[in-house]
Amino acid sequence: MRNLIAALSMISVVFCSVAAEARPVRTESGLVAGDRANGVTVYRAIPYAAAPIGPLRWRDPQPAQHWSDVRASQEFAPSCMQQGLSMPGEATRPTSEDCLYLNVWAPETAHGPHLPVMIWIHGGGFTNGSAAMPLYWGDRLARRNVIVVTVAYRLGPFGFLAHPELTSESSHHRSGNYGLLDQIAALNWIQRNIARFGGDPHRVTILGQSAGATSVSLLMASPEARGLFQRAVAESGGVFEPFALAPSWRMENAEQAGVAYAASVGATSLAALRSLPASQLLGGQANAVSHPVIGGDAFPLAPYDAFVQHRQIDVPILIGSNEEEARSLTDLSRVTSAHYGDDIRTAWGELPEALYQSYPHATDAEARDARAHFERDLRFGWDIWAWARLQRQAGRSPAYYYHFTKSPPFPANSVYASWGPSHFAELWYVFDHQSQAPWSWTQSDRRLAEDMASYWTNFARTGNPNGPGLPAWPAFAADDQVLILGDEVTTGRVANRARLEPFDRVYDQLRGATFGTH
Repeated sequence: MRNLIAALSMISVVFCSVAAEARPVRTESGLVAGDRANGVTVYRAIPYAAAPIGPLRWRDPQPAQHWSDVRASQEFAPSCMQQGLSMPGEATRPTSEDCLYLNVWAPETAHGPHLPVMIWIHGGGFTNGSAAMPLYWGDRLARRNVIVVTVAYRLGPFGFLAHPELTSESSHHRSGNYGLLDQIAALNWIQRNIARFGGDPHRVTILGQSAGATSVSLLMASPEARGLFQRAVAESGGVFEPFALAPSWRMENAEQAGVAYAASVGATSLAALRSLPASQLLGGQANAVSHPVIGGDAFPLAPYDAFVQHRQIDVPILIGSNEEEARSLTDLSRVTSAHYGDDIRTAWGELPEALYQSYPHATDAEARDARAHFERDLRFGWDIWAWARLQRQAGRSPAYYYHFTKSPPFPANSVYASWGPSHFAELWYVFDHQSQAPWSWTQSDRRLAEDMASYWTNFARTGNPNGPGLPAWPAFAADDQVLILGDEVTTGRVANRARLEPFDRVYDQLRGATFGTH
């Protein structure tokens, strides 16, 4: 892992050493400089909102300050306040509350407001992650004549604290979701400014992985995001479960969790909370206030309800998940056959017994596989399947559904060794960044990266991923056809459907209504 981190650090050094200064671009707040290299110009650390510090802590994002000089772009901005890393192997970056910045990659040939725009929302469970992570850089995709933007947003309690005092002081009578409101502020900034970088504000695609994909599902349900994007991509994430399983996501419960959190960090009032140093706010019961909240005018409905009521933002979607999602997220080393049920309940609480019956096991090895498959289906597989069916039922726009099965050549002695096609594994292919990792990539890997980068950029360009030289990708329809992205690119049926169907039955019971999209 140390070798990988060192290699990624060198990428930045090499890129900067060969870069040449590009002509400044005038944004609404001032001029920003760009660095040119290998046919792409990158503009780093552009503020899209004011620093959310002092009295702006836990407030809706405010307009960025103006500046008079040309703003340099040699360095990325600090990441938002967080603990831990969003994925193994990620290099540690400086953090700060002053973090509402975005980065833009544009082809040097971009002239006039005509190129499609791809806006990347990073993952990290809403508690960590970075818009500057090298794996997310847009240099390779931008060479395909698109604009790539990566966006930072507030995380953890800085981004998602709900509290009665915050709700009371808000002119919108809402609290929580500051991280999602940051994303909406960035989308509005892009509408006003991206044409100056060569982008088309009427061809905007939002993309996200993990918590970023969950953000995409929530943005599709937000009235405040309407008109700000024309397509959506979600990789390994979404939130369509009944909120009987997540009552803390409801505003009234989230506010009470906020009160308990404040007490846990030694604050008895909102003023006391705002006076605390940022580092102290990451302690106490921070995990209890580090997720989105349903309620208020920006997010009045959960995504499932928005689709059922035909109130979603109806745009084409490209969505999917990976064959072994949980291998990189779940510690399977201590799972045994004898304690499998207790292990699941420790992780997830008292879920209905019917959900366990599709994961039989008799040995320790089978118990570990059962746990991994349960996590994969519960956290990722069912949400994507439900999302595709809801789109087919409630939307006029198509859904393109994929299933990623390719095992990258992770080194045997690395932290990635047992992952297989797990959570994160598709990212080296989507961003065409295999050169960032010194692994034994094959011609099959390179061909898949070429295909996936082409599918994703074609989708951003037209709302349809298909194009010359690519295997046909059918829109998701009654025949349940999905694209299998593996050693070969082909079509097939929804993976693991027999194990996903019990979730429908249990969730229908919890909602007191039938899904109706089987």
